[in-house]
Amino acid sequence: MSKRVLIVGAGPGGLATAMLLAKAGLEVTVLERQPRIGGRTSVLECDGYRFDLGPTFFLYPQILEEIFQAVGRDLRQEVPMQQLDPQYRLIFGAGGELLCCPDTERMVGEIAKLAPADAPRFRQFMADNRVKLAKFAPCLQTPFLGWGDLLQARLISVLPYLKPWKSLHAELAGYFRDSRLQLAFTFQSKYLGMSPFQCPSLFSILSFLEYEHGVWHPIGGCNALSVAMGRVATELGTVFRLGEPAVEILFEGRRAVGARTASGEVRADAVVVNADFGHAVTSLVPGHLRRRWTDATVARKRFSCSTFMLYLGVEGRLDQLAHHNIYVASDYRRNLEEIERRHVLTEDPSFYVQNASVTDSTLAPPGHSTLYVLVPVSHQHPNIDWAMERQRYRQVALRQVAKLGVPDLERRIRCERVVTPAQWESELGIYRGATFNLAHNLGQMLHLRPRNRFEEFDRMYLVGGGTHPGSGLPVIFESARISARLLLEDLGRLTS
Repeated sequence: MSKRVLIVGAGPGGLATAMLLAKAGLEVTVLERQPRIGGRTSVLECDGYRFDLGPTFFLYPQILEEIFQAVGRDLRQEVPMQQLDPQYRLIFGAGGELLCCPDTERMVGEIAKLAPADAPRFRQFMADNRVKLAKFAPCLQTPFLGWGDLLQARLISVLPYLKPWKSLHAELAGYFRDSRLQLAFTFQSKYLGMSPFQCPSLFSILSFLEYEHGVWHPIGGCNALSVAMGRVATELGTVFRLGEPAVEILFEGRRAVGARTASGEVRADAVVVNADFGHAVTSLVPGHLRRRWTDATVARKRFSCSTFMLYLGVEGRLDQLAHHNIYVASDYRRNLEEIERRHVLTEDPSFYVQNASVTDSTLAPPGHSTLYVLVPVSHQHPNIDWAMERQRYRQVALRQVAKLGVPDLERRIRCERVVTPAQWESELGIYRGATFNLAHNLGQMLHLRPRNRFEEFDRMYLVGGGTHPGSGLPVIFESARISARLLLEDLGRLTS
């Protein structure tokens, strides 16, 4: 008899897991609270405009390509993609800008326009991080299920490259003297929802990945990846039950045996949780069963920042903007302090704008543009009342975007959606509205992160940003491979 697996959540990790498990011959059912697949990688539609809800950068497509190959498909055939050049435009509030490109020698030339003395150091940064990634990659592909896993030879060999005493910012200060360049190669820590002044130095590999393997745009947006994964999973036999949230995970003793929805029970031989970890464990798992991950324990953990979002359908083309545009506040350290420590709103925030219509004509009506505006802000905190701040901070965001050379933006808006941290929490089920999940400090990595084979219960597995290896699309896809492999092993279905 075929084994049944229930996946709670149709985000990118759940979709990749569904593909792998269905290909292995399991009966896979996916419960998704939203009316469409994708989770944070779903889509917003408004009067002919289409926006990615969450991730817009697609880095290191190799992992997802390998998942598609494992189920007999070709990612590039399923989802056409374009490599971006330039990758993005960085604008510094302190003065100057940097047009970041994927070719090393051209990038050296771009850096020289900003800080000539620092330009040659880019080659050394790339060479050093090429070695670092090669050393650390096996650790990202391996489950860490306890202290004993730290003694693996492969992890011991990478310890000299981890430099746990160093922050990401301190690591980059060893390459570049110009403070703007230090930020240019550390702002990627925001992909993890962390400050580069707190983020471990290991994560210099994030900016390296951009330059080594490129920044890609799937035609139709990152949601096109979700749509393709859902289509392939369905063709492999997966059943999606959309608009049907799990309200409780079911247990017999210490074993997960399914979930309850408003329409009844869904029984399974194993349960994979792809929902936001903090939300799922505190709302779907009965408190009296939890020993390690109690409500109090979860509350004490460090969570990432959140995001204040504007999704704008705009009349006219905005060719003065790049596809990706990042503005770094003039006092970046203070901006981060206000987000992570003081939990207040700043009047000169850093922000990001995606102007995908310069690359992809499928996202807006002819002659129009889509703008995706993201302002990093504190996760949910009593200091900020979003019911009071929502409209005011919209004006702050529009004022910031004007600094990129779009002074007349508001009169050109034809469609608009706003999402606050309060909405991320209440509408998307994200704990504290922390859009990048648990922070990635050293106390919340490897075996200290919630484990892929969830340590609390038998036959319960985690995928997504809340488990090892962490958040960001490439590592979320890696978490799917790790957890699928563990599940198949436990069910005696691993063939290789």
